[in-house]
Amino acid sequence: MTTDLETRAAAARPGALRRAAPALLGYAAVRALGLVVLALRSEARGTSAYTLLTARWDSLWYTRVAELGYGYEVRLPNGDVHSNLAFFPLLPWLERLAAAVSPLSYADGGFVVSLLASLAAAWGIFAVADHLYGPRTGVCAVLLWAVLPVGIVQSMAYSESLFTALAAWALYAVLTGRWVTAGLLAGLAGLTRPVGLAVVAAVWAAGAAAFLRERAGSSFVGDGSAVPAGGARGDGHAGPPPDAPRTGAPYGAPQQPHSPGVRLRRAAGMLLAPLGAAGYVLWVGARTGDGPLGYLEVQAGWRNGFDGGYAFARFVAGRFTSFPSALAGVALIAGVALVVWLYVLCVRRRQPLPLLVYAGTVTALALCASSYFGSKPRLLMPAFPLLLPLALVLARARTRLLGAGLGAAAAASAAYGAFWLNGSGPP
Repeated sequence: MTTDLETRAAAARPGALRRAAPALLGYAAVRALGLVVLALRSEARGTSAYTLLTARWDSLWYTRVAELGYGYEVRLPNGDVHSNLAFFPLLPWLERLAAAVSPLSYADGGFVVSLLASLAAAWGIFAVADHLYGPRTGVCAVLLWAVLPVGIVQSMAYSESLFTALAAWALYAVLTGRWVTAGLLAGLAGLTRPVGLAVVAAVWAAGAAAFLRERAGSSFVGDGSAVPAGGARGDGHAGPPPDAPRTGAPYGAPQQPHSPGVRLRRAAGMLLAPLGAAGYVLWVGARTGDGPLGYLEVQAGWRNGFDGGYAFARFVAGRFTSFPSALAGVALIAGVALVVWLYVLCVRRRQPLPLLVYAGTVTALALCASSYFGSKPRLLMPAFPLLLPLALVLARARTRLLGAGLGAAAAASAAYGAFWLNGSGPP
């Protein structure tokens, strides 16, 4: 028996693209501006914007995997070993597919995949925000994601856009009760980046919560919280809290809580979710001969690991050794404080459990890893639920003021991206 939530979602499906069109058009405009400014800046410096987007840093490693497969490594004078086994396979597979069915090179294929995936990610972010808060908030969430200072990475032959697309649609599938779809998308996300574990954790947390609530015989509401009888809030006012997500069955929880079909699909989704990440990690362990921990050894060769943020804290503290660099230290502390504050707002606004688990895991892995510190803004980019509190505020602004503010942010993001890629760039 289909749930009321599934019926409403199915009814909205034919007009889904039309509903998302303003967000997608706005997103495309922001990204086009970023590419134009990058091209102008690169022309002025005598560099190639296309090379910066497709044949620098990690892009080279992905295309090498697509062309030659795994097994390539670089041994550095200090003893570090940079192996291409550190790079998950989904993007190289898609680059190889694009080259096989078209005249595109592997690098061209990576660029096309990223462009298409960035649009899919924008649509997925809109779908999640629209489902919870309405279309205006959805548009604002997409545009905020587009104008991030490191937004130019969304147009690079990197895996961030592909991963964000898979993660956003997996979360939307969980919220709308499509458990098998959520599991399949989580599995693909796990083949894209190590942080795919965040999507798996979100699916498992939502599934476990639904099972526990069924056993307890609870009623269900959209944010997973019970609404007091009579619609009264804890603050003495009627109705749900301000900016609370729309009510309805959470994560596809059935109106018939003991439906065997729903429980079976939920269990199937939870079983499918970790297969991508687990399969690749185990394959790397078998290939290197180091067993289940083999992938960690590969990452150690890149000096990547999880140390609870100790190395990052030392890096920030080191900025305060002189006055000019102290300003960078202050900026880093402010940036981390902003991220933590946004997550606290997400909790206070009672975001659904899968979004909180996903955003919290992405944030923890980004901030507490000992990887290259310049990558951390890029690693945080998939944590789009952090933008929803800001999107809610912007959605209440006047259209003219909203357009002016986002336009200025888009220009600043485009300028920063152009100077960044023509400078140190993302590693």
